[in-house]
Amino acid sequence: MAGFLNLLCTVFFLSLISQGNCHCHQVTDIKIFQSQTGLLVQNKPQWKVTILNDCICTQVNIKLACDGFQTVEGIDSSILAVRDDGCQINHEQPVYGFRTFNFTYSWGTQYPFMPVYSEIACS
Repeated sequence: MAGFLNLLCTVFFLSLISQGNCHCHQVTDIKIFQSQTGLLVQNKPQWKVTILNDCICTQVNIKLACDGFQTVEGIDSSILAVRDDGCQINHEQPVYGFRTFNFTYSWGTQYPFMPVYSEIACS
């Protein structure tokens, strides 16, 4: 009986110290998918961008490489803010674990967005 209690206490202790332990890899856990919506804006195809946080932990301050990005469709800067150091998404708000964030743009070709920075917020 004492051995069982020791085992139970050990399992309980290990579960406590492992909570909040996040095995995210920041930008490598950010996946970007794009597809055409079928709409045309100023005769340019509209693209839907889906950004997936493919980790259980929340990620904040996500930036994408976007040098040379162009669109004929206006994008609210709280959704996608084009800056000198990249494109900030979601107005620096979190993208929770296994959740997506979407926006659209219109241009003749798909732009190759790549994640370049994020911060992990695990509790």
